[in-house]
This record gives sequence, C-alpha cells and structure tokens, in this order.
Amino acid sequence: MKGINSALVTLILIITLGCTSEKKTEIKEKSVSSKKKVVVYQVFTRLFGNTNTTNKPWGTIEENGVGKFNDFTDKALKEIKDLGITHIWYTGVPHHDVIRDYTAFGISNDDPDVVKGRAGSPYAVKDYYNVNPDLAENVANRLEEFEALIDRSHKNGLKVIIDIVPNHVARNYQSLTNPKGTKDFGADDDTSVVYDVDNNFYYTPNKAFEVPDFLNGYKPLGGEKNVLSDQKFEEYPAKWTGNGSKSVKPSFYDWYETVKVNYGISPEGKKEFDELPQGFDNEDYKKHFKFWQDKKVPNSWVKFRNIALYWTAKGVDGFRYDMAEMVPVEFWSFMNSAIKMKNPNAFLLAEVYNPKMYRDYIKKGKMDYLYDKVQLYDTIKHVMQGHGLTDNIPPIQEELKDIEHHMLHFLENHDEQRIASPEFAGSAEKGKPAMVVSTTISTAPTMVYFGQEFGEDGSENAGFGTPSRTSIFDYVGVPSLQRWVNNKQFDGGKSTKQELALRDFYKRLLNFTIKSDALMGNYKDIHKYNRDNTANYSSKILSFVRWSENEKLIIVSNFDDQKEFEFNLEVPANIINKWNLKDGDYVVKDQLYLEKSFGLKVKEGRGTIDLQINPLESYILKLQ
Repeated sequence: MKGINSALVTLILIITLGCTSEKKTEIKEKSVSSKKKVVVYQVFTRLFGNTNTTNKPWGTIEENGVGKFNDFTDKALKEIKDLGITHIWYTGVPHHDVIRDYTAFGISNDDPDVVKGRAGSPYAVKDYYNVNPDLAENVANRLEEFEALIDRSHKNGLKVIIDIVPNHVARNYQSLTNPKGTKDFGADDDTSVVYDVDNNFYYTPNKAFEVPDFLNGYKPLGGEKNVLSDQKFEEYPAKWTGNGSKSVKPSFYDWYETVKVNYGISPEGKKEFDELPQGFDNEDYKKHFKFWQDKKVPNSWVKFRNIALYWTAKGVDGFRYDMAEMVPVEFWSFMNSAIKMKNPNAFLLAEVYNPKMYRDYIKKGKMDYLYDKVQLYDTIKHVMQGHGLTDNIPPIQEELKDIEHHMLHFLENHDEQRIASPEFAGSAEKGKPAMVVSTTISTAPTMVYFGQEFGEDGSENAGFGTPSRTSIFDYVGVPSLQRWVNNKQFDGGKSTKQELALRDFYKRLLNFTIKSDALMGNYKDIHKYNRDNTANYSSKILSFVRWSENEKLIIVSNFDDQKEFEFNLEVPANIINKWNLKDGDYVVKDQLYLEKSFGLKVKEGRGTIDLQINPLESYILKLQ
C-alpha cells in the first residue's frame, strides 16, 4: 500500500525517531537462510480462479464473477509449483471490508462511503481471525476452506504466505471469531483522550468522524444506490486515519477507509516502551525473544503478535507486512522473534521504502526480507522504459552488499503497474532482460505477480482506481490468466502463442534459479570493466558473474529493444584467477534455452568471449 503524503511522511519521522541508523553495522558473515533461491508467487486470491470475462465497471459478483479458495486445485498448484515457485503469497485472505450482504452469516454490512471499490481493499482488515467470505464456496465454513487450501499448498510443495497489516485496520473492525479471551481492537480504549499507551487507536475526543469530500467525479459504487451510501459513517469520537491524518474529515487522498493503530508512541513522538540494548543488532531471534519476556509492552503489540501466532499455528509459513516502516522497529523485534520461536523457518517479508531504515528493520526488527523497490526496481524500470542506464545498477549491489540477501526483487506486484501496460513499458518482452537481471544478480528471493508470466497489461476499467494495475478493489477478470486457466483446466488451452512463449521463458528462468548453486554464491560486476574497455559494449547491456565451488556463470543482458550488439566481452583477470582458469580455450553454454554455446578464450590471465546478442536477449552462460 502506497500513496504517501506529507502527513504520512511526518508520522513516519515521528514513529521512527531514534530507530534509524545512518551508520552501517557490519554483518560478521553472509546471512543466507536458504541453500537455494526462493521464488514467491504473489496471487490476488479472489481473481485467480475467476473465469467470468464480463468486466463491467463496479460489477457485482453475479455480473463479474469471483475466484474461490477451491479454485486452487491440485492441478493449479502443481502448475504454479512447476513454474519454478517455492512460496505462494495468497493476497487478500484476512476478512476485509466488502460491499456484499453477508448478514445471514452474522457479518455486518460495510459502508460504501468508507470502502474503496465494491470488493474492498485487502488492506482494510475487518476481522483478523477469519477470512474473506467472498473466497468461500460455503461462507459458514470459510475458515475451514482456507485451512484446506493451506494443506493442499503444502502437499504440492509450496510454502504459504498471507498479509498482516499492522499499521491500520478497517474503520469498522469487528471480529466474529475471536479466540477465547481475545478482545477486538479498541474494545478497552479510553476514548476520552487523544492517546494512551494501551489504547489501540488515536482519538479526537468529542468530535465525530466525517466522510471525506469525494473528488474527480468519484461516487461510491459508481453512483449505484445503497442504503448506507449517504456520505455518513458513524464513528464517535473520530479516530486518526490509517496514514496518520489527524483530521476528523480526512482528505479523499488519505487512507480514509482505515484507522491508525497506536504502538505506544505519543503524538509528540515519545516512545513508551523499552528500546533494544546497544549492540543488539546482530543478536539472534532467541535473544530478542528472551529480551521481551519481562517487559511491559503496549496492548497493540500483544494483539498483533497473537494474530500472527494464530495463523502460524494453522500452518501459514510466513507473512508479508504492509507498510512496516510506519510501525516502530522494536515491535518487529517483539513480534518476529515470537514467530521464529514457533517456526524458525518462517518467511517474514516487509514493505519498507526508506533505504536508511533497511538495516534496522533487518537486524533489530528481525525481518528476513524487504522490498528492493526504491533502488533496484525503480532503477531497472527506468532502463526498461528506455531512459535509464544499466550503469546505475551495479552501484546498487555495492551499496547493499552487506544485506543483499535480504532485499527481495520484483518487477510487478499489486501496487505497481503491469510491465505490459503503456504506462510502464508497453511490452511484456521488455521485462525479459530485467527479469534475468533481477533473478540472478544476488542471493535475494524473487517475486512474480500472477499474470506477469503471460504479459498481463492491467488495462481493465474495474471501477475504483485507474488501469495499468490489475484492480485490487473490484471484481474483475484477468484476461491473459483466464486464457491459461481455460475453464479451470489450468493448461493454457486458450493462451496465445506469445503468452505461452513468455510463460516458457519464465519457467526456464525461475527453475534454473532455484536449482543453481552459483546464485547463492559469489557475485562480481564486470559491467564497468567492459564499459571502459570493450568496443560496442553500451549502457543498454549489463554483465556480471556469479560462482560457487562447482558452478561458474557469466550473465549478459541486452535491454535494447531495437538493436543487436556484437562485442568481445572481457572477463577480467581477477575473475579468471579466482576461477583458477589457465590460459587456453573453454566453452560456455547458455542455460536458458540450451541452444547457444560460445568460446571463452583465456590468454595472459584474461578472458574474452566473442558475443552476439539480440534485442531484449539474455544469456546465462555456464562454464562447461
């Protein structure tokens, strides 16, 4: 979830005061938690199995259809696994606000004035102890249906990730299935004060919440009449909005459908909880867990820890944390260490966009992985769009070398534009060299967003929001995916040749990455050396080497969509020396399509490869 405004930036500065560290502390040894690459498949759960192609803006389930947990059949999961996937992130599972009448099941109706879209935002969670009723065949058994999906995923060799959104909850949070002794957020709050350390929310006493003024012709549900759609929502006293707005009438651009959770930080920025001792950065999760055992912590900390442990006990293997940097790093130490005590192999991924905070959230917060968004993703996007230089990529790896394993790489997710959309690159083919670089340049995990492997362009007008991103707010079909789903045969029977060829590329690439030893080993840039020394080698090319004891790779990608290049790629003497190659002739073979081989000539301790590379082509060259 993004859309950071000035109020949000201010709040981030307040809550992270004293948390950030400009100075990088050294990690004593490379921290690699997996012997092989991890690949996450993010799937928007309610869209995956939807075969309805109507795509009416603001359409209902009856009009536009919706996917279900049960659509993830053994066949579907096997095909996802065979794509080269190790973990599946089911996005939109916790019960969030939806505009659909489920009162027959004891679920209160949600107000369109504080819900984005008809299907609702997955980041406005209404009940953390149950799942989205839209996703169930039998609403009364919705939790059991998701538990069955966890089991099916595991049987098909996939680890399961779901969202937790600690920074905010839906304005009308109400759990129907709280475990015994668990109270809802805000149930015991003192609403007569702005702030109390154990309040779950911040308040504006004696004032009522007001629905924002809708702008740009926006009307909830596209203007459809609804008994609750009256530009009123009863909330007294008013709570602070999810992005930190204190106004009782937030802006249309605020996260007005959510309320900010209080983690024991006063409005002035004072922390009312213990901070981690000096030098605790590199202590393991067991010591972090022990540290918190005799400490009094704010009530919200306990609530979210209990939520995470509830899902861990049900077999969920990890979590993706929304806007983690808006929550103090000490809380993450408390929560993540508790999760790791139950499951040491839990996969903990955080959305953090401030590079100055990366090391704190990894080391103090015990995060496994953070989005590499503002550095690698943004830089590589510019290269894909034709106005960025590959020269800007190697410095990122140098800057992050002490934490490179912890920086998850992606080219698409639910927040970002589709590669094939005109607003991004206009062609899925332009994602190919970027994908090779993204997956092979470090030991970090890779993430793929469902439909990316078919070149989905996100062009549907679903209702709330604008095209270029596949809607997360409304019921909609995903055309390229639907052709592959092929009436739930999951065989690509209706896919185009181009879509199948692109999926084949992804399948080859991802499967290579999860089996490669070298990609969990050493990295060295050879791009700058070749920029300085090699004729016809341009800022549209990128090259680097990866190696382990038993595998040596030279990776070359051409980001130019028009021009092929011919050059003598140089492998510098320091690499040749590390690889223990004597003067002579060697063979390197492409591992993507296994069709092309090239000669590597080593002379006087330096290597050269006479290469020809087509537009948007990449080679993963393995020394034979």
